[in-house]
Amino acid sequence: QVQLVESGGGLVQPGGSLRLSCVAPERIFSLSVMSWYRQAPGKERELVGSITRGGRTNYGDSVQGRFTISRDNVNNIMSLQMNSLKPEDTAVYYCNARTVVVAVEQKSSEYWGQGTRVTVSS
Repeated sequence: QVQLVESGGGLVQPGGSLRLSCVAPERIFSLSVMSWYRQAPGKERELVGSITRGGRTNYGDSVQGRFTISRDNVNNIMSLQMNSLKPEDTAVYYCNARTVVVAVEQKSSEYWGQGTRVTVSS
């Protein structure tokens, strides 16, 4: 229904850092748990991490301690700070929004961005 927009991807050397951003419409962002997913060449899509509307975060084991998710609820932007990057972090990174159900008659909805490519190589 609504496409989120990622930015910030690029080429970085192993051990380097990169910061990704995702912007969403306010009416979606304000209702949603926001997440980063990634898909490496020849691999299945995996969850990188997520952040609730209140700022609680969860991370996949492969990025724990290296990546940090944050959100700006004024400007409707979610960010992913990636440090100590490894070649295995190479992937297309996707932004995801999942609305929070607040009544039993409501249905959660998901929205996706187009992805931004991250390449970690020397």
